[in-house]
Amino acid sequence: MSTVIRTEGLTFAYEAEEGTEAVPVLKGVDVTIEKGTFVAVIGHNGSGKSTLAKHLNGILLPTGGAVYVDGMNTADEELLIEIRRRVGMVFQNPDNQIVSNIVEEDVAFAPENLGFPSEEIRRRVDEALRLVGMYEYRTHAPHLLSGGQKQRIAIAGVLAMRPECVVFDEPTAMLDPRGRSDIIAILEKLRQEGTTVVLITHHMDETVGADRIVVMDGGRVVMDGTPRQVFADVEGLRALGMDVPETEGILYELRRRGCDLDLGALTPEECVEELYRYFA
Repeated sequence: MSTVIRTEGLTFAYEAEEGTEAVPVLKGVDVTIEKGTFVAVIGHNGSGKSTLAKHLNGILLPTGGAVYVDGMNTADEELLIEIRRRVGMVFQNPDNQIVSNIVEEDVAFAPENLGFPSEEIRRRVDEALRLVGMYEYRTHAPHLLSGGQKQRIAIAGVLAMRPECVVFDEPTAMLDPRGRSDIIAILEKLRQEGTTVVLITHHMDETVGADRIVVMDGGRVVMDGTPRQVFADVEGLRALGMDVPETEGILYELRRRGCDLDLGALTPEECVEELYRYFA
């Protein structure tokens, strides 16, 4: 499996106000993301997860260390356009990404700026809108859509560039449960089609289907493993100010009361099966 993104000793500090010292937000982060995988990055507010996300396609540049996308150093300004073609970014607030008054024009914005011919732009726009389930809204005004629909349009705008990796920085934070479910379904569809997905989130239930979870605290990676490996350490996560998926919380509390239950049952279906196995 080939590497899409690699960080080496990544450090970063936002510019300090005059007379004050810059405080590092990232402190020597080493992360490797393999092609076609779904990696979730979690951590409490201020842990550095969103700052890390903005380094993955060169929105922010390292104070120290380096970030490589397909071997290209993000610090090389001449490579930034190509890096951002390969790694797309979806933000928390879709209004920050929507630039046009008609849905299909908004999705076409990036391919047009990359200089693709009209026929290719049309093909990419239609393909992206169908993938996110918004093709029937292609002539609508984005500002009249719901928050979840706007987020799907923002995702389509990124997908129209056909990136090999998409970084989602808390894309469901402003959505209701239905909207969250729709976005996670799109992430899963992208993963099935071979797109590398990086999800920054504080909703633990959204990470259950990931191949890998990276846990951040104080600007460092403190855990890195499969969902079953990471969420099995319930006490460790709670000590970091984080919770676990509801299913894991139920099994953990029952286990504390003497029930011999497997903490690796993460999905609702697996949880039900494990409870049935034990109590039957």
